Amino acid sequence: MVQGTDTSRQVPGIQEMLTRLISLPSISSASADWDHSNEAVVRTLAEWLEPMGFTVEILEVPGMPGKYNLIATLGSGPGGLVLSGHTDTVPFDDKRWQSDPFTLTEKDNRWYGLGTCDMKGFFPLAIEAAKAFVDQPLQQPLIILATADEESSMNGARALAEAGKPKARYAVIGEPTSLQPVRMHKGIMMERLKFEGQSGHSSDPGLGRNALEGMHEAMGELLSLRQQWQSQYQNPNFRVQVPTMNLGCIHGGDNPNRICAQCELHFDLRPLPGMDMAGLRQAILDRLQPVAERRELGLTFEPLFDGVPPFETPADAALVKACEKLTGHTAHAVAFATEAPWLQKLGMETLVMGPGSIDQAHQPDEYLELSQLEPTLDILRGLIKQFCLEGKEA
Repeated sequence: MVQGTDTSRQVPGIQEMLTRLISLPSISSASADWDHSNEAVVRTLAEWLEPMGFTVEILEVPGMPGKYNLIATLGSGPGGLVLSGHTDTVPFDDKRWQSDPFTLTEKDNRWYGLGTCDMKGFFPLAIEAAKAFVDQPLQQPLIILATADEESSMNGARALAEAGKPKARYAVIGEPTSLQPVRMHKGIMMERLKFEGQSGHSSDPGLGRNALEGMHEAMGELLSLRQQWQSQYQNPNFRVQVPTMNLGCIHGGDNPNRICAQCELHFDLRPLPGMDMAGLRQAILDRLQPVAERRELGLTFEPLFDGVPPFETPADAALVKACEKLTGHTAHAVAFATEAPWLQKLGMETLVMGPGSIDQAHQPDEYLELSQLEPTLDILRGLIKQFCLEGKEA
């Protein structure tokens, strides 16, 4: 095992680590013009973790050249703690930034830069917290996990769940929550509905089959389903206590005097914990197919992306109780989605908690308050001590 004094010489301090991570573009986007590889970020993390005694595994995300997950493990055993973060950032508008997004800039007791808050800033803090334990006899392993493409496809986390790794008992995802534990969030589904009919002269409706009129009826069915689900499902932990459905955009037809031959609707659905996405899609299809058949319209109904399932960890879970004790905050629910469902699928008690505020994420002049650094280190050291060094539950 590498000695602590050697480690401190080989591994930079928090500010130097974050400076380097911020300087490495790792934007993920559905647009090829914006999308970057995250390999440089992953290789840099490995460069710091290996001298500390971590065993590092770098895994290419299947079907996504240039996208990598990293699993770094200190110690061994069947349980242990995962400290997880995503390596990618969202795109940015440099005209709205007051400083270079890729240069860590200190001002007003804040560090500014793309990813400082969401969420490259978590990695230097996790590594710094881990330094105190490299020479300790861990009873259970400490795992630092870095994922790809959380901001676009979530395919990095999906690939890990499909591969069945890493294995541990507990996982904390360091998304920006102002160091308040989050034990549940809604899911996100974005769906595409398309009707295809037959064009014709508007003077005689019998010459065609109107896709726009079919969509009008279908929208009524969707809103009826929304009302049904909002009556059936409610969760007071959320500010918006019911599942939501938003009819977001619609396109159809080409001229007032032609029967509309094609109409397409995009909508989103945000299910509560306990609502199954496959079941929701089937319920929608069961309502829409009769509309299409009755009107002799071609029907396409498919996800715009695979979606993020809703997530919940029980209030009495050991990890929840430990984080509540360390932070002094009761675990709560948030509206934004994370990679938590996939870590949960791997069998881990999972919680979302990290430095910075979600209000600064995805914004120009993104920043991390320096006042968050020491509290984060104290919390992470407390978790590592409890779940890895002592191997105890709450």
